[in-house]
Amino acid sequence: MHQNKLFNQTRGRLAGWYAVVMGVTLSLSGLVTYQMVAYSHWHAVEQELESVSGTLHDNLESKLRQPGKLEPSVVAALPGLCLANQSCSQQPGNAGRHVLGIVQQNGYYLRFLDQSGQAIALLGQFPGETSADIQEGWKTVKDSDGTRYQQISLLLKTADGTPWGYMQVGRSLKEYDDHLTTLWWLFLIGLPAGIVLVGGTGWWLAGLSMKPIYQSYERMQQFTADAAHELRTPVAAIRATVEAAQDIHPLSEAEIQDTLAVVARQNKRLAQLVQDLLLLSRMDQQTYPIKYSVCCLNDLVVDLVEELFVLEIAKAIKLTHQIRVNEPLFVMGDEAQLSRLISNLITNALQYTLDGGKVTVILERDDHHALIHVQDTGIGIAPANQTRIFDRFYRVNSDRSRHTGGAGLGLAIAKAIVKTHKGSLDVQSELGKGSTFIIRLPLKSNANS
Repeated sequence: MHQNKLFNQTRGRLAGWYAVVMGVTLSLSGLVTYQMVAYSHWHAVEQELESVSGTLHDNLESKLRQPGKLEPSVVAALPGLCLANQSCSQQPGNAGRHVLGIVQQNGYYLRFLDQSGQAIALLGQFPGETSADIQEGWKTVKDSDGTRYQQISLLLKTADGTPWGYMQVGRSLKEYDDHLTTLWWLFLIGLPAGIVLVGGTGWWLAGLSMKPIYQSYERMQQFTADAAHELRTPVAAIRATVEAAQDIHPLSEAEIQDTLAVVARQNKRLAQLVQDLLLLSRMDQQTYPIKYSVCCLNDLVVDLVEELFVLEIAKAIKLTHQIRVNEPLFVMGDEAQLSRLISNLITNALQYTLDGGKVTVILERDDHHALIHVQDTGIGIAPANQTRIFDRFYRVNSDRSRHTGGAGLGLAIAKAIVKTHKGSLDVQSELGKGSTFIIRLPLKSNANS
């Protein structure tokens, strides 16, 4: 329960930081996008006004004769133009179309002013107040409703180059402002929703990322508990033996020898367990010194079968070997480790084979590998257990393993040795019909080198 809480807290922190980082990233991206869209639209508005005003400017200047006075040809070219001394109802939609057609588009206006800033004529609906301070260039104005207009002012000259006055062309920014407002609200609403979605995704991704770590942590906890249990057994036996001996006064010579024999046996078991754990740890960290040399598997198999023959006699199990190759098979490896690898598998087969059964060690090859089969007619392994038998301290039958004195490390050590030799170890088994462990090791290409 505690580790679940710890991992959930860590998962939550990872998801939180992921949401924060992505939230900042999305915020910056949204802000940059907003500014780019605003600039793009603003640039389009100014380009449009520049194009319209430039065309009007070039067309009208050739028609102007006197400063501050609109020629009839100019008025005729701009249907709906209202002079300052006239009372006009500006209805852009019904005013007709001038040469550029902008009047029929709502939100546009065209103004003419003399050099002092006094209005001469107006086309469309001007949003602001007449100002005496007229300067060339851009200006943003607002009407009484708060609608913004972008305006450009240009100096007009007569045909002979005399300053005539000013022309102002402007258009409403309502569409532009509405678009940006909509974009801003989408950003304000979408960002929190996006962060919530990112947080949920981060929680899911953190769970996926931490799953192997969590499983590894659970295996480590299980390994620690199993190791403590295995170490406690011989320690408890030694302690009980010593306490029993202390209660006997005086001890006879036979009792002393029996006590020492129990202590020595449990101490040997304890030392072997510590040695096995140290071996596995050093192999995991790849710090175990491997003395590579050319090893002949034919000799190794034959010698091991002969050495372990004593176990066959003790259990009335037939232990044999079959060499199914006509030439020696050489591999590069640590002979001591390879010997322990095969020995562990043979010992394991003998332990789980009933009296009267048979264990056979077969040596053969394929194109590039040497194959060692350790077959037995023992109790077999259920399919559900076959993927776990190489785990440390795992026992298919703990009672039987206790009886044989094993700690559940033999197959784990065998698997580690095979891995260091770039080989593989697999099992084929059926309940009640025995098991076959298959070692596959890469052959040395040139035995004489």
